[in-house]
Amino acid sequence: MVSSQAKPVIGIPANFIQPNEMSSGNHSASHKYALTAIELCGGVPLMIPALREKGFIRDVLGIIDGLLLTGGAANIEPHHYGGPPFPPDEKIDPERDNTVLPLIRGCVDHTIPVFGICRGHQEINVALGGSLHYRIHELPGKNDHRMNRALPTREERFALRHRVDLVENGIFHKLLGNSQVMTNSLHAQGVDKVAPGVTVDAVSEDGVVEGISLNDSGTFTVGVQWHAEYHPHYHELSDKLFRAFGNAARKHSEETT
Repeated sequence: MVSSQAKPVIGIPANFIQPNEMSSGNHSASHKYALTAIELCGGVPLMIPALREKGFIRDVLGIIDGLLLTGGAANIEPHHYGGPPFPPDEKIDPERDNTVLPLIRGCVDHTIPVFGICRGHQEINVALGGSLHYRIHELPGKNDHRMNRALPTREERFALRHRVDLVENGIFHKLLGNSQVMTNSLHAQGVDKVAPGVTVDAVSEDGVVEGISLNDSGTFTVGVQWHAEYHPHYHELSDKLFRAFGNAARKHSEETT
């Protein structure tokens, strides 16, 4: 049962979608993230539109108690981490890039908890000075981590797919009490150079970075490459991560009220 006391505000950055040139664009975030913010984090979800308006990031930092970074169809543009340009047909979301990356840095500066999922995991690494691989499956010795679109149902596409090894005494190992976990896998990009101050806490069986945390951040600053929002009630580690993030957000709310 969630306490009747003031609940932490969980900011959920939106993707910016402009279906055609006649559209002014839409800001969107998956329903599942809002549900987990309520059910597992004990918070109030607040969608953050992808805006570059002056002072917007500062105003958001004054409102939220936690930042939940979602997955997304578009990849982070490579100029943010010194990578080679994307092919012309690659999906991009510069509005989200230019909102979320400074927002992450602001959260770290203000000790606001951050939990990044899939693209959000990659955003944490890039925002703090790391880089990404564009196509993991093209690297020697790596498996194909992309969504299998040949599978007919969403349940099959998001099914547990590969083993992840948890670094001993890292945050995931401490939360779960085990050294391994099975996760889903629906991504093409992945962490390359790890950002300064960031620790790798989980890796897939083929060596892809699956979980990170920020050293000495003073709060919960964690990213996971798998889609933890998908059936977290049936995935013990994902459930525990959402609850730990919610507890950190609640602590921030209490300390700043």
